[in-house]
Amino acid sequence: MAKSRVQFICQNCGSVHQRWAGKCDACGEWNTLVEEGTAGGIGSGPANTRNARKGRAVVLTSLSGDIEDAPRIVSGIGELDRATGGGFVRGSALLVGGDPGIGKSTLLTQAAAALASKGHRIVYVSGEEAVAQIRLRAQRLGVADTPVELAAETNVEDILATIADGKRPDLVILDSIQTLWTDLADSAPGTVTQVRAAAQAMIRYAKSTGAAIVLVGHVTKEGQIAGPRVVEHMVDAVLYFEGEGGHHYRILRTVKNRFGPTDEIGVFEMSDKGLREVANPSELFLGERHAKSPGAAVFAGMEGTRPVLVEIQALVAPSSLGTPRRAVVGWDGARLSMVLAVLEAHCGVRFGTHDVYLNVAGGYRISEPAADLAVAAALVSSLTGLALPADCVYFGEISLSGAVRPVAHAQQRLKEAEKLGFGSAVLPLGSEELVGGNGAGGIGASAFQPTELADLVARIAGSRRSRADEEE
Repeated sequence: MAKSRVQFICQNCGSVHQRWAGKCDACGEWNTLVEEGTAGGIGSGPANTRNARKGRAVVLTSLSGDIEDAPRIVSGIGELDRATGGGFVRGSALLVGGDPGIGKSTLLTQAAAALASKGHRIVYVSGEEAVAQIRLRAQRLGVADTPVELAAETNVEDILATIADGKRPDLVILDSIQTLWTDLADSAPGTVTQVRAAAQAMIRYAKSTGAAIVLVGHVTKEGQIAGPRVVEHMVDAVLYFEGEGGHHYRILRTVKNRFGPTDEIGVFEMSDKGLREVANPSELFLGERHAKSPGAAVFAGMEGTRPVLVEIQALVAPSSLGTPRRAVVGWDGARLSMVLAVLEAHCGVRFGTHDVYLNVAGGYRISEPAADLAVAAALVSSLTGLALPADCVYFGEISLSGAVRPVAHAQQRLKEAEKLGFGSAVLPLGSEELVGGNGAGGIGASAFQPTELADLVARIAGSRRSRADEEE
């Protein structure tokens, strides 16, 4: 009998090492190498030629042909369907990640109940909770009477044998992938080998039968889905369920989708009855806004096809430190340094002796460069102590030369701002068709379109002189 080899596999990147080391050479992480046996199963090395199975020919087909079922399964939860690109695709595998207690199981329980009430066969398999715990959650959510099939199991072979009995399920939810284990691997559940093997077995079942699979994944302290990154490459879509502990809303963000856009979000509000859809996220992010406070600017952003208005808050205060502090929440810190450098170099605004704090209200996270103009306006407003107009929105990208560059979807941004009662806007020059009311209503007629960032700084500073003249 051949002696089983021992390998050390990194739990962060999945690379294989022949001996233990404190640091992984592939990803540079410390204390991530775990000893795993390789006797049989996936990752067992070269196969025995005497026991190798001869391959069988598969049937080749053409691109044209009839589709047996509808390509997507619509849940009826609008925000979930938006994030998935229009519903769950049959035969696809979807990975949902999020912090513990963020509401992943609650969201999937509500989705399972909504689909089951429409006549779909839904199987919910939990490896972390007992059936009684899932029933308690269903009673709290008011969906206990829906025909969702439950099971508490962690063995992949037993799960496949269970769901193969009877009619093919339309959707199978596995909570979570880190708790599953298969007989093909000899390591413990949650290790790289087990996670990879279990995910591969479930994805193979989804592709061969046409059932949609949803895998729930834990996240690490860095915010990434735990386990090897190869699982994210294997699945068809990856969704992150985000939210701050001090806020009652949750954001379902799409980071990968082979069947839809990758920049869509779904917004939910957590309540004692479960997750409630937020049809207009702009009202949620602007609900507690103080219009007369200096250092606050409203940014008209885009998340996929949805315009979102959010408040950007800046605080510039004199510093007693040798090196002034720069703190950012919800935006890129390197981009803030760039905006500060442009303001100092091309606009004469000095921040060298001031601490700068930047925050995106509501815990929202912005990734597009169109927020540069709103950030610059908030910084100048805080430094001068002048409040920006309460009915004005800002968007535009700032170049290193101090020019204001156009951004996409200007018309959708202005329409969303006008719907929420904003009457003016500051946007880049190059959207002339929006000025004068063409396509953007009255907000386009009062839009200010600076070509340089210095024009916006002069406009904000000029408001101080106009106020002084009014007081005299």
